[in-house]
Amino acid sequence: MFENFVDERVAVGEVELRVRHAGDGPPVLLIHGHPRTGATWHRVAPRLVERGFTVVCPDMRGYGGSGKAPVRPDHSQQSKRAAARDMLHLMRSLGHRTFAVAGHDRGCYVALRLALDHPEAVSRLVVMDGVPISEALARCDATFARRWYHWFFLAQPDKPERAIMADPDAWYTSDPAVMGQANYQEFRTAIHDPATVRAMLEDYRAGLGIDREHEEADQRAGRAVQCPTLLLWSTRDDLEELYGDPVAIWRPWAKTLRGLPIDSGHHMAEENPSAVLDALHHFFA
Repeated sequence: MFENFVDERVAVGEVELRVRHAGDGPPVLLIHGHPRTGATWHRVAPRLVERGFTVVCPDMRGYGGSGKAPVRPDHSQQSKRAAARDMLHLMRSLGHRTFAVAGHDRGCYVALRLALDHPEAVSRLVVMDGVPISEALARCDATFARRWYHWFFLAQPDKPERAIMADPDAWYTSDPAVMGQANYQEFRTAIHDPATVRAMLEDYRAGLGIDREHEEADQRAGRAVQCPTLLLWSTRDDLEELYGDPVAIWRPWAKTLRGLPIDSGHHMAEENPSAVLDALHHFFA
């Protein structure tokens, strides 16, 4: 994976981030989701470099090979605001004052927070397979609770760690043939690390509390993303089934918004990398 990429650790404050980066062109930050690492982009990132971009693929704080911050009572150490601040420091340390960003799954919340909190830095935003946390919770019904029960289970204290670590491979089922063997091995190392599992759970604990509060404050203030924004969603996942038109949900959050479906299951960068590549290239170019 990631041939000719630099693979290093970069200090961004209270944690260090494991990051891969390469290229010589307009900078693009790719943020993975749960329970993946930056390796989820291994079929997209090198091809973006070939098309003339500088590409940066970190592991988010708490995930994969990145540092784990001490747990706080309000779970703010794993808030999307804290993770977004990491990303800003990372990109500036690599010499990028402004950049485009794409985030998938939990990473799309970090990308959204980055664009809202640091509009001077983000030139274009891509959100993939998600709606804002506050919007999902406001629409929570029996269907959502049945399909997305893990949002609520993973946010509980102590018991999720015990359940997952009893058999991580059974909890986080994935197919190495679909993921790619090296990506799968990196993912498997992560899910067998108790500190990483704890941090990933803290992501969900922050989501139901402080992250939701931050988004609701944005809504009250009428704050929206200023840069051009693209929503990608997987047609073989359940975003449309849960929400109808996901673009309509995102419209109040972004001044300029486009939407594009991707023929894929949830992990679209692994399952249909060519479509994701073309969508990102067209939008960023």
